[in-house]
Amino acid sequence: MATAKRPTRRKSAAPEPLKCPDCEGTGEISETVQVGSRKKRATDDRQTGLCLTCLGIGDAPTA
Repeated sequence: MATAKRPTRRKSAAPEPLKCPDCEGTGEISETVQVGSRKKRATDDRQTGLCLTCLGIGDAPTA
């Protein structure tokens, strides 16, 4: 006796998470380097750091 085939269900794909507005999904932020003790002059150099909004993940924070 042949077995009846069940219809297969396709699972819907999970929605893609939103990108972090501060780092635009990269997880890193670059800022200008400031030098000097009192005037804090900005230089042409840049330094990268971890995005504090998403903690380096790149996804938008959930409420």
